[in-house]
Amino acid sequence: MVTPSAHEVTGLLQAWSAGDEEALRKLMPLVYQELHRAARRYMAGERSGHTLQTTALINEVYLRLVDVRQMSWHNRAHFFGICARLMRRILIDFARSRRHQKRGGGATHVAFDEELFVSAQPQADLMALDDALKGLTVIDERKSRVVELRFFGGLSVKETAEVLKVSSDTVMRDWKMAKVWLLRELSGDKHHGA
Repeated sequence: MVTPSAHEVTGLLQAWSAGDEEALRKLMPLVYQELHRAARRYMAGERSGHTLQTTALINEVYLRLVDVRQMSWHNRAHFFGICARLMRRILIDFARSRRHQKRGGGATHVAFDEELFVSAQPQADLMALDDALKGLTVIDERKSRVVELRFFGGLSVKETAEVLKVSSDTVMRDWKMAKVWLLRELSGDKHHGA
């Protein structure tokens, strides 16, 4: 499969922004593989056989994108940045929903073709990461966005820099500092350093 050019994707995004619903239909096959790779990269950290399927995650992103109205898409990197944020929200919502169900939320079980089971530990880890990212947002929103774009969205350093309108060097510094800060937060070792 030929990788679509950034200009082709940007053109379709801008047409979609202008109200051309056909542009979205043409866009999705062009970006599907990249969205799938980003979702699969994140899901690879989960236990095998117990994860939300990447296809289900991408389908949920698509459904949420279809509901977006009046979004002014700047370019391909902006689109993937928004998709990264949507993936994060979907995964966190899913983990919270599973936790609610485990605590007797009263929800009825619905069988799906794709297994949507996640082990308890990855749910806890994901929710802890989300809480830590919220804490990082309070301290430094840009560093939190770098983690979101790189970790959840699978964007490269260059693409992240483009979305955030900063240099690649700034993204790398933010990425390194955010990882150290998050590691400290998630390990509970908050007494050392800032």
